[in-house]
Amino acid sequence: MSKSIPRVKGMDAVLPERTPIWQHLERTMQALFSSYGYDEIRLPIVERTELFKRSIGEVTDIVEKEMYTFDDRSEGSLSLRPEGTAGCVRAVIDKGLIHNQQQRLWYAGPMFRYEKPQEGRYRQFNQIGVESFGFADSDIEFEHLLMINKLWGNLGLNDVKLEINSLGTLDERKVYKTLLVKYYEDNKSQLDDDSIRRLTTNPMRILDSKNPDLLSLNEKAPKLIDSLGEESKAKFDSLINLVSQAKINYEVNPRLVRGLDYYSQTVYEWTTLSLGAQGTICAGGRYDSLIEQLGGRKNSAMGFAIGADRVILLLEKLNLVAERAGPAVYVVAVGNESDATGFNLAEQLRQEFPRKTIKMNCGGGSFKSQMKRADRSGALIALILGEDEVKNQEVTLKYLREEGKQIKIKQVDLCDKIREELGE
Repeated sequence: MSKSIPRVKGMDAVLPERTPIWQHLERTMQALFSSYGYDEIRLPIVERTELFKRSIGEVTDIVEKEMYTFDDRSEGSLSLRPEGTAGCVRAVIDKGLIHNQQQRLWYAGPMFRYEKPQEGRYRQFNQIGVESFGFADSDIEFEHLLMINKLWGNLGLNDVKLEINSLGTLDERKVYKTLLVKYYEDNKSQLDDDSIRRLTTNPMRILDSKNPDLLSLNEKAPKLIDSLGEESKAKFDSLINLVSQAKINYEVNPRLVRGLDYYSQTVYEWTTLSLGAQGTICAGGRYDSLIEQLGGRKNSAMGFAIGADRVILLLEKLNLVAERAGPAVYVVAVGNESDATGFNLAEQLRQEFPRKTIKMNCGGGSFKSQMKRADRSGALIALILGEDEVKNQEVTLKYLREEGKQIKIKQVDLCDKIREELGE
């Protein structure tokens, strides 16, 4: 026998016992986004590598270390998408969706980064993203925050907090970076190797370091908000006022900078204490300059991404997962004449009750073995068809969740009886 082929590290299947919670999350989000007027866009998994270098930044960890990149036979260097925003912006520019227009869009799907796999962090991970184009004021930022906050409520998640900050304009950030670099150079002996490397490439990312030894140093670092101009401060204060009035649980975090170069003005993360080091379950912000960076006309843009894998973990840890439901009916057919009748009755029930699962026994087996399968399936009712039932045009109903109870009825009365039992 051939040796089995192992899975790719950090890329795993979602097994049937866990897919219902994924479906619940996806349905909840789809309904929510639709209620706010957001339309779905479906994006390619593979993009030109240049797209991510130009948008995320060539000196970010994602581009330098984490992308899955390969040479295509005709298209040059391509990469599996490490995030969704850049691809969405490229698509709306390409299709002319944002010139003199406003767009509210959402998408979902797998992303890919070569990282050390651990709980809540995978090499293939799933994101649900929202992007809005053509909205310059903070009202769209508030709408995004309202929508995310409502999602947590709809899912029953209470242990979630918003951390928010303003990065100001690109010019304001240049002034701040000068102050920050000087501060860290004056304290270079306290920096770890990763921070020393970032000092010359992306110094603001040092503020976001997870190294506990840098906590005190970062606490004393210059605050970006002190480098903001009056307009940026007023815009941020207006948003914070709306968030406060909505009674959203939030904290202004001056060290929050996000890891992607394209952000400006408002940035935020939603975090939880229930997932340890992987506590960020949603993050986003404004990125007005990205559209021009990618070849489009100047326009406003705002978005966020939800880490679906982490939200699923959180729902499971907090026991907010409903048990996987078994079929409503399992059809047991014994004898040469019963299969055709069984399939016919099962199709009638599926036609009559399209939202219910009707499972037909396949693979043969004795009456005893088929009944064991029916019970293990979690079905509420077993429909039993033997030679006598087929001959008399009857069917036996056995109630699998009520010990010993079973009745015989005419096949023509089956749909009415099942409707009565299921409360349809």
